Amino acid sequence: MAKKNSSKGEFVVEKKNKKDFEQKSDRSIESNSLQSIEIEKTFSKDELLKALRFMLLARQIDQKAMNLLRQGKTFFHIAGAGHEAIQVALGLTLNPKEDWYYPYYRDFALVITSGIEPKDFFSQCFAKEADPSSGGRQLPTHWGSNEINIPAQSSPTGTQFLQAVGTALSMKKQGIKNVTYVSSGEGTTSQGEFHEAINWASREKLPVLFVIENNKYAISVPIENQTGGKDASVAEMMSGYRNLLRQKIDGTDFFESMNAVRHAVDYIKNGDGPALIEAEVVRLLSHSSSDDQKKYRDPRELEEDLRRCPIEKFSKYLLKNEFLDKEELERIKNEVKEEIDRAADEAFNFEDPKPETAHRFVFDESGYKEKFEYEKSKPAGSKVVMVDAINHALHEEMKINEKIYVFGQDIADPKGGVFTSTKGLSTKFGSDRVFNSPLAEASILGVAIGMALTGLKPVVEIQFGDYIWPAFMQIKDELATIRYRSNNNWAAPVVTRVAVGGYIHGGLYHSQNIESIFAHIPGIFIAYPSNAADAKGLLKTAIRINDPVIFCEHKGLYRQSFAMTPEPDENYLVPFGKAKIVREGTDVTVVSYGVSLWDSVFAAKKLEEENFSVEVIDIRTIIPLDEETILNSVKKTNKVIVIHEDTITAGFGAEIAARIADKCFEYLDGPVKRIAAKDSHIPYSPILENAILPTREQIYKGIKELLIY
Repeated sequence: MAKKNSSKGEFVVEKKNKKDFEQKSDRSIESNSLQSIEIEKTFSKDELLKALRFMLLARQIDQKAMNLLRQGKTFFHIAGAGHEAIQVALGLTLNPKEDWYYPYYRDFALVITSGIEPKDFFSQCFAKEADPSSGGRQLPTHWGSNEINIPAQSSPTGTQFLQAVGTALSMKKQGIKNVTYVSSGEGTTSQGEFHEAINWASREKLPVLFVIENNKYAISVPIENQTGGKDASVAEMMSGYRNLLRQKIDGTDFFESMNAVRHAVDYIKNGDGPALIEAEVVRLLSHSSSDDQKKYRDPRELEEDLRRCPIEKFSKYLLKNEFLDKEELERIKNEVKEEIDRAADEAFNFEDPKPETAHRFVFDESGYKEKFEYEKSKPAGSKVVMVDAINHALHEEMKINEKIYVFGQDIADPKGGVFTSTKGLSTKFGSDRVFNSPLAEASILGVAIGMALTGLKPVVEIQFGDYIWPAFMQIKDELATIRYRSNNNWAAPVVTRVAVGGYIHGGLYHSQNIESIFAHIPGIFIAYPSNAADAKGLLKTAIRINDPVIFCEHKGLYRQSFAMTPEPDENYLVPFGKAKIVREGTDVTVVSYGVSLWDSVFAAKKLEEENFSVEVIDIRTIIPLDEETILNSVKKTNKVIVIHEDTITAGFGAEIAARIADKCFEYLDGPVKRIAAKDSHIPYSPILENAILPTREQIYKGIKELLIY
């Protein structure tokens, strides 16, 4: 299979700068291409027939998949018919051994040209164990391959753009000169993350090739209802971005597509910045097998699309110029059909996935984290506040691991973070490894994921838990699922540090706790330390393990004297999933974490003066939860109360209480009680804030009521 790159062989074109690609006219982003005859002369007959074959393979896969669905053998399909010319041009130009790909679900011809076998598609179509993309876990047309650098795709549209930027950033920082390709339909460019990705890539001249395959319909919504660019053009909409090469082309024309792709790759590899190609294509089949475009599209428009079919156009060119005759064309079509039929039959007979494997690879199962020596020393250094312990952990880990990159808002010196948790890092390790991000949380997480997929270790900061929500899609649908949806072929062990919690008079938007929401998402570990030693040990563990971590840091504990501890040494690690019995007791068990843990300790000391024995457990990590320590304590004391700062309804304490009720019912001498915040937003006034959040007096009284129950 021919693999052509603009830096190799006969596909080299004249070096040009950005202005050479853009004309100053009413259609300023039309491709300023070489004459088509000059492009055509760069191809041999074999290369042209190979391109035709790739187009036919992709089209025949579409037809076969739809037939299988009608036969009830499969469940879903999204077609790429009408997009083949631009995709084959991309596949023949990019290098699958070096470049990275973030394709979207219509990129059949691209992935086939790049090396994905038809049987690979059908094994996914039939949800077989041998599906190399996901082992039958992900929908068809969601590509993935660790042999061709295609991170396993997800279904949300637009999330791939920031990840591609992260991958390109990783390549640039490592000095690797290649291209990161990312694509979507035109509808997805309405997503904010597309604009964030263009912004970051343009600002830093990253080697990203953005390809927008504009078939003018996002399911049923036409382009004019999506795009604010001049003449409903995506490329026009991007006109303000410096360093971004923009081209708008006929994506159904193979030669025009090839010329645009060559120019874009040449521009990118010259270090001038990213490139965007808006390829106008046609959607010859409905959006998906669940859609019927005849319900909302004009029949005359559908007929016009058929006349622009890229395969028909390319075939006519080959016939007219005597690269083949009608008999040879029919022979190639028949050979392709037979190949696809064989591939489908072969894949249909593959083994189905085993039910007992359905829950595997939510987390890393390699045993790597179990090999660490945890808590092998006792913290014995000078006393340190929690925020400084976190800072020291970052310094120590960055010193021993050059793959760690730290970024977020305001984290570089001289600011060093709004709480000074990253102070000194950029001074010591340089702005290449420690840098300020744009003020965009989705960008922070999306870029971090793309970097992690290349083997780097991003440790990012979200300034306040209250503002993590723009990144929620990247965390829930991407970060948490990548290992599972790829059947353990890909992982993104990003550490996300985030300041949380109230009691600082921060009002509604600087006081949230977020742990219960993220605890509902399989695939993410959550740490919530309550003291300096645990914060340092847990953060160092989080950085070293191969799973993503949300690291909650209560800002009310950053400099609290009661959260100070002797500082652990540089080898001190705290395991995830191991709670700590802070105070031993026999009359009641208190389960807590964060600030509430300390309020519980103070209450226990007061109750001890009244001859009550209170056992206090700091769970330290939300996910995984040390259920064993909690249950053993309850079996001993026969009473339990769960105390935390988050709301009472659906706070994580509800999960702990449910497990205790389920597994310790016969040991209980009283109800499983909870103390938590009221179901309200947190107000700014200290008086009002104290009426919402748990107070020490409330916690003391709540524990005592259960003791005398």
